[in-house]
Amino acid sequence: MAYGIKDMLNGEELIRVIGMGRLLHHNMIQVIGINGGFHGLWFDLEHANNSISDLEVACITARGQGLDSFCRVAPTDYATVTRCLEAGASGVMAAQISTAEQAEEFVSWCKFAPRGFRGLNAGGADGGYGTTPIAEFCERANRDNFVAIQIETAQSVEHCEAIAAIEGVDLLFVGPSDLSQSLGVTGDFFHEKCVSAIERVGQACRDQGKQWGAVSGGVEHAQLLIDNGCKMLSPTSDVKLVSAGIASIKSAFASFF
Repeated sequence: MAYGIKDMLNGEELIRVIGMGRLLHHNMIQVIGINGGFHGLWFDLEHANNSISDLEVACITARGQGLDSFCRVAPTDYATVTRCLEAGASGVMAAQISTAEQAEEFVSWCKFAPRGFRGLNAGGADGGYGTTPIAEFCERANRDNFVAIQIETAQSVEHCEAIAAIEGVDLLFVGPSDLSQSLGVTGDFFHEKCVSAIERVGQACRDQGKQWGAVSGGVEHAQLLIDNGCKMLSPTSDVKLVSAGIASIKSAFASFF
């Protein structure tokens, strides 16, 4: 994969990604890659209990299909963060961040010195399984790995300007479902509170020269995101893909159901 997501953040094209969690399997990744149209996958380690071995296979398969990948994790475990990177993911995304202080701590877990205090082990996939000189490995990892912070709580919206300003935060990522819940309007993505939050995140990123992404709640919602500067769109997930396929077959063969 010659051109990854972090490189694309500075380009003109909308980055299209798919979330994978419940159905994280190499065959599913191959199906997505063969069908084309997407630039990457994000693997969910927050809600789905995927192992590091599962993740290693997923990252290898994604690379084989020309897809970049990153992992969503809860911001509670330094070891999981570094294991995701050592498994071959190009980045990590912190879920359920509320403050700039939490975001700063997460960044420090992802970066080697002097920016952070990630434990130095070049024996993983990202270090070429020990074949990359240590200094080169650290410099490249700090430069090329990307860090995303989810904005999905009312408190994180209030801190989004400070979060966007943190060195090493490459992307803010809106989680509309949790955000709507936190704002007291569960599931109403077009409520003025949710729209205002999206506008504020967009402005915070513009002010800091950063990019932002989001899960889309549908075509109209995707347009709202894009109109506010969304750079990375996640329009579906593995489970939704299967459900949409089943619905399509039932519709096409309606007379037989």
